[in-house]
Amino acid sequence: MTEPSTIADRFRARFGANPHVYRAPGRVNLIGEHTDYNDGFAMPAAIEFYCRVAISPRKDRKLNIYSKEFSGAVEVDLSGAPPRPSKTWSDYPIGVALQLEQAGFQLRGANFLIETEIPMGAGLSSSAAVEVATALALADQSGASPSRLQLAQLCQKAENEFVGARVGIMDQFASLHGQADHALMLDCRALTFESLLIPDSVKLVICNTMVKHELASSEYNRRRADCEEAVRRLATVMPGIRALRDVSLDQLEQHRHFLSDVTYKRALHVVTENARVLDSADALRSGNIVRFGKRMAESHHSLRDLYEVSCRELDLMVDLAFQQKGIYGARMTGGGFGGATINLVDATYVAEFKEKIAKSYQKETGLLPHIYICRPAEGAGPAPSSAISTRQ
Repeated sequence: MTEPSTIADRFRARFGANPHVYRAPGRVNLIGEHTDYNDGFAMPAAIEFYCRVAISPRKDRKLNIYSKEFSGAVEVDLSGAPPRPSKTWSDYPIGVALQLEQAGFQLRGANFLIETEIPMGAGLSSSAAVEVATALALADQSGASPSRLQLAQLCQKAENEFVGARVGIMDQFASLHGQADHALMLDCRALTFESLLIPDSVKLVICNTMVKHELASSEYNRRRADCEEAVRRLATVMPGIRALRDVSLDQLEQHRHFLSDVTYKRALHVVTENARVLDSADALRSGNIVRFGKRMAESHHSLRDLYEVSCRELDLMVDLAFQQKGIYGARMTGGGFGGATINLVDATYVAEFKEKIAKSYQKETGLLPHIYICRPAEGAGPAPSSAISTRQ
């Protein structure tokens, strides 16, 4: 029997109703890693890999959620006692539904089908895209009209409080606010952004190492705790600081004796990374791609040596990138401990770059990397009728 060709067809085959379809993109972060939960600056861009949600209303208050990719179905009754986290994929959509309810939005019951083409474990925010697509679908079909900023905040809160990952807001914000051909210069405290054009002369090339080490989630939360400890200690001599965003490099060096070696390194990364993001934005505004690439390289070294979230495979992929023609900058992207690198490559050399780095990485590791050539994409919304099939 032939597989239905679109997500709408697959929804009809399972639930017997005509759905509305919504999509939310993944994101790549050009620079500004682990700065968002420190009230700092980051520069993400949405990418043309999507999570799609097909949804139709039910007469009761049950959410009947199915996903083939995540291997399962789950049902939750919004009229009953709030469910507890299951530590599985379903915590993401269920957590979002609970946050919408707690924010005062009365949700209707729904059947929905979740499909994603965003590589999981690659540091491209597949989880945030699930949250955002779910939030848009549930809000729209229930007649609710939260702002995009409120949706981003509710999705972040779902991941913090229900999933248990203490993420910042960058991923959800980028998925909702992405703009075609532009990166977002995001102020994670003010929650405002500036659109910065990525010129046609360069391409964003994502190199998926195809590894994700198990300690990623626990170490992510530990890094955030290290930063919070640094702020507590620095606040004894710098009254009024709220986050590492408020600390200059001179102030950090002046007061480093209040910090342990570990918390000093974590703080040094965040303080210097914020400066790199600001300088990278200036570089993009002036069209200085060489300068932007240098900041990317510095960012990777800081993530490797100070924040200690890189790994052998990521370091190898970055090193190999700088051996190729047309490379401006390369760094790990995402939470770390595996996943992907982001590379800024001259468009003239992008095909050669893709071929040669894949061969070199496979020769060194025995792993065949997945390489994606991207342009920044528009943010989440209803899926165009011409774009509701997922990549096979």
